[in-house]
Amino acid sequence: MNIHEHQAKEILKKYGVQVPNGVVILYPDELNTKIKKLNSTNIVVKAQIHAGGRGKAGGIKLTKNFDDLRKEVKSMYGKILITHQTGPEGKKVKRLYIEEATEINKEFYLSCLIDRRSSKIAFITSSEGGIDIEKLATENPEKIITTKVNLNETISQKDIENMIKPFSLNEIQKKDANNLIQALFKIFKEKDMSLIEINPLIITKQGKLVCLDAKMNFDD
Repeated sequence: MNIHEHQAKEILKKYGVQVPNGVVILYPDELNTKIKKLNSTNIVVKAQIHAGGRGKAGGIKLTKNFDDLRKEVKSMYGKILITHQTGPEGKKVKRLYIEEATEINKEFYLSCLIDRRSSKIAFITSSEGGIDIEKLATENPEKIITTKVNLNETISQKDIENMIKPFSLNEIQKKDANNLIQALFKIFKEKDMSLIEINPLIITKQGKLVCLDAKMNFDD
C-alpha cells in the first residue's frame, strides 16, 4: 500500500527529518484558511496522485502570488493527469499539496527498500536526483550505489559513509545526512515499510539538506 506525498512528509517530520513547510487541500475552498500557515509567497502546487511523472503531466506548478496560486488550485483540482505510470486513463486529482518553494543548489537520489533475495534493506543513493532511477540504472549504472543493511542490526558508520559518498557533503551536511539515514532506517522498521524514496533529496542555497519529494509504500 502506498500513501500520498503529504502523508509521507508528515511521517518524516515526526522523525525529525527536514521537509519544506506545506499544507494539504482536500477542497479548493480550504485554500484561504490553510494558506495562512505558510510563510512565503513563492508556493508550489502539487497534485497528490499515486503515480510518478506528475511534473511532466502538469501536476506540479510554481506560483509567485496569491492570485496565481488560486488559479492553479482551481485549474489542477479535479484534473485528469496522464503519466507513464497511470496508463491512458490517467488519475483524477482529488487533493493538492501546497508547499513553500525551496531554492535548490544540488539534487540527489536516496531510497531504501526490501531486497527480497537477501532479506536485507537496500539503501540506494546517487548524485543524480529528480530523475527516473530505473532509467539511470539502465543508462548510467555506475552512478548508483547500493548498500545492504541487516534489518535487525544498526547501520555502521562505514555503511553510512558509503551511502552518502556520491553527495560530496561538508561536515555539517554529513551529520544531517547521518541523522536522515538513521531516521529512514527507524521509520522503515517501525512502520513496516517496503519502500521509502526521497527524490530529490536536495541541498538548498542556504546549505541545508532537505527532502523535497517523498514516496512511501507499506509492506502488505
